[in-house]
Amino acid sequence: MINIAAIEYYLPKNILTNEDIANEFPEWNADKIKSKIGVESRHFADESETALDLAQQACEKLFTRYDKSKIDFILFCTQSPDYFLPTTACILQDRLDLPKNIGALDFNLGCSGFVYGLTLAKGLISIGLAKNILLVTSDTYTKFLDKNDKSNRSIFGDGAAVTIVEKDDSKADFQYVVGTDGSGFNNLIVENGASRNTSEKPVLFMKGPKIFTFALENIPALITETLEKNKLTLDKIDLFVFHQASSYMLNYLRNLCNIPEEKFFLDMKDIGNTVSASIPIALKLAIDQGKIKEGFKVMVAGFGVGYSSLDVLRSFPFDRIKLDASFVAEIEHSEQAVAILRSVTALGSSLDMPVLAEGIE
Repeated sequence: MINIAAIEYYLPKNILTNEDIANEFPEWNADKIKSKIGVESRHFADESETALDLAQQACEKLFTRYDKSKIDFILFCTQSPDYFLPTTACILQDRLDLPKNIGALDFNLGCSGFVYGLTLAKGLISIGLAKNILLVTSDTYTKFLDKNDKSNRSIFGDGAAVTIVEKDDSKADFQYVVGTDGSGFNNLIVENGASRNTSEKPVLFMKGPKIFTFALENIPALITETLEKNKLTLDKIDLFVFHQASSYMLNYLRNLCNIPEEKFFLDMKDIGNTVSASIPIALKLAIDQGKIKEGFKVMVAGFGVGYSSLDVLRSFPFDRIKLDASFVAEIEHSEQAVAILRSVTALGSSLDMPVLAEGIE
């Protein structure tokens, strides 16, 4: 039904390290931050840099290998928009010089935003309104953080990811599972700055233990339900990619769900928790690291703000062919290796895929 054709991301240039935080707060040990959260550094936007700016940068990277003229809809997920109005997606359409006959809308979700975006994209494609959707997930949460809040400053980073979701009738139609519990809205909230409280600067408040408890009580059941809906068992999933909240929470969930460590993706040490962008960034990292291969069944799960959650299964195709460094080293000395290289190059050409040689990209 749908296919994830390409993913790209962009991180702002400013970096806050654990040592930087420990220098500000001597009681806050750099090694403790790393062991509990799994983060060594995180990126943050300039004062004048916004979620829209980050998204544009990610798109420009994507368009070096994807024809932007194919895009017929923009879905923009953010909780840190440039303006209350107009819609950020509409401004992005103009900045990217995309056609005026495409659709564009924003939606406000946090850590589950990417997987909700996939369901929205699937719906738009299924009713024939779009074929190639630009799904943008971009947030600048660090702008909501109090300078004295060492805990949240240790967790969150800014970033944007862009994903092309395209119609592909050859792909299996996986079933999604969603959940909402709005009673926990004030456990992760920016109380000020909108219509309810207008007098003060917007500042993020998070009750970490409440979020942790919610994840432990709900995510395992969502995983089970998703597997049952798709008539699969845990061992049939090749990789699990959850919202990159913190290494402590993710490892606890992994053990609770009996997921083998080698099938569980966790890599946030140089990025931090980038909210709606965290899952697509993790997927791109997993692809680049060779942990997602042709035909892999990948389960992604998002959970967080407003206690929204969603599980989804995807089967990933190749978008490139990469030759191992050890094989490349043999080419000069082996006629067989040369013959294989020619065949692989021809295969890549026939499938319109780039062929990369490890070490000389």
